[in-house]
Amino acid sequence: MKHRTTAGLAAFALGSALVLTGCGDGDSSDSADASASPSASESGASAAPVVAGGVCEPEAAPEPSEAPEASEADQNAVDAVEVTGESGKKPEKVEFETPLAVEGLAVNVLDEGDGAELVEGDKITFHDYIVNGADGEQTNPSTWDEGQAPQTFTLGDPSYQVLNEPLTGLHVGARLTIAMQGMDGTTQVHVLDVMESETLPQRAEGAAVEPEEGLPAVELDGDGVPTVTIADGYEDPTELVVQPLIEGDGAEVTKEDEVTVQYLGCLLDGTSFDSSWSRSAPTSFPLNGVIPAWTDGLAGQKVGSQVLLVAPAAEAYGEDASAHELGGKTLVFVVDILAAEPAA
Repeated sequence: MKHRTTAGLAAFALGSALVLTGCGDGDSSDSADASASPSASESGASAAPVVAGGVCEPEAAPEPSEAPEASEADQNAVDAVEVTGESGKKPEKVEFETPLAVEGLAVNVLDEGDGAELVEGDKITFHDYIVNGADGEQTNPSTWDEGQAPQTFTLGDPSYQVLNEPLTGLHVGARLTIAMQGMDGTTQVHVLDVMESETLPQRAEGAAVEPEEGLPAVELDGDGVPTVTIADGYEDPTELVVQPLIEGDGAEVTKEDEVTVQYLGCLLDGTSFDSSWSRSAPTSFPLNGVIPAWTDGLAGQKVGSQVLLVAPAAEAYGEDASAHELGGKTLVFVVDILAAEPAA
């Protein structure tokens, strides 16, 4: 599945699998609107029925895509970029000889930072200032600009291999310059400032809740990874089912929050179509930018909780099978809410 990703973070993404907004064409950009989930009234097409019954578990993650290696010329180019201004504040100037063009991913660490060390599994918050390699001009909004906000991702998420190796082992307060080809093939020069890191739990923790009878059954392994068993002949619900399985003791989630979660998504026949567990990293997104089942089903739950959602098509991607690959289908999710904070 694909979720909304701002232009800055999208530049670093290498094929994230999320599609919670209903944008299934593989494009992670601001063009994905928060209301992108298709409406049941858009078309009369319906999906082929799915026969209920099966066991769903996260599939093994594919090997992550590797960032293209920098040549000596690429590295020399990024080493020559001069950034004026204090780390942790918007750069005053970013200067280099133009045009600057690279074929690989070239990184220069200007300041290693003196805060907490960045380790795999941390939620990293950073600012990104981007200029065009051709002329040195700012062509994309900076996260420092008015109306913008710093970006977050989980260190180690294979969808962001471009950032994993450069940031691992640095510290909060680090500043880097990164030269790379953008999605349009032109060279971009990024100035990254690491503002915060947060160590998050990797699974829901709290008091077990006895589920209603007849729902898909959830079992957890020793690491908290879920397996969902859906009974033969399980009947599609006509309304969204929200069943807490673990009740955490954290803050109550609101629709205006950005949440960080682990999750497994299943069809009624037991097919797994997406899972953060497969990527070995939680994911974060604004709760008002996803399918209705998630917005309505997670709002009001507490951080630390695990929630079973059974979403009829109208609460997921609509009843029009032609509008989305998951259109017309009832979906089952097991969601661990690891953190929540007001979305920027």
